[in-house]
Amino acid sequence: MRRLGLPILAVVLVVAVLGVQLAYGGASYEPLPSADPCAERPVDSQSEGIEGLTENLVLVGVDNAACILGVSREAFVLDLAQNGEPTDAQVDALREGLLAAVDEMQDDGSLPPASELVDEALDQADLDGWLETLIRAIPDSVVDSALRTDDVLTRAIEDLDIRELLANVNDQDELNAQVEAAVTQAVKDSLIDRVRDLV
Repeated sequence: MRRLGLPILAVVLVVAVLGVQLAYGGASYEPLPSADPCAERPVDSQSEGIEGLTENLVLVGVDNAACILGVSREAFVLDLAQNGEPTDAQVDALREGLLAAVDEMQDDGSLPPASELVDEALDQADLDGWLETLIRAIPDSVVDSALRTDDVLTRAIEDLDIRELLANVNDQDELNAQVEAAVTQAVKDSLIDRVRDLV
C-alpha cells in the first residue's frame, strides 16, 4: 500500500500544480505586453548620486522618446541596437525625451540639489588641487543658488552628440554610462564657470 501511496501523491500534486497554472493562463504562451511608454510609471534607481540620477533620467527619457515614436521602450532600444545608424527621428525623439524627462523630474521633486552632486563630480574631475579645494569650501546654499540641477542636465543633454551616442549603444547600460559621463562633465564645467564668477 505504501508503494502505491507515494506515486499517487506525486500524481495528485502534479495535477494540482498544473491546474493552478492553467487557471492563471498557463495554457497561453503569449508574452506579456510591453508597458505603455506614454503612461507614467515609477522609476526608482538602486544607485545614488550622479549614477542614480542619470539612470532615472535615461529611463524616463527613453520612455518619452518611445512615446514620441509610438513604440514600446523595448522596441526602441532593440531597434537602436540592431540597426546601427539611428534615424533623424530617433535622434530628435531621444533629445526631446531626455529634455522632457528633466522637466518631469524637476516637477515631481526627484532632482537633487546641485550641492549633492558636487563631491562626486569633483572626485571624477581632473582639477588643480587649489581649485578643487576652493570649490569644496563653497557652502551648499551658495552652490544651490548659483547652480540649478535642471540647468546642468539641460546643458549636458544639449551638448550630447546623440547620433554618436546611439550609434555605439548596444544596451541600456551603455546608454546610462554615456549620459552619466556627459552629466558629470556638465556639472564640473558649470561649477568651474560659477566659481570663476564668484571669485
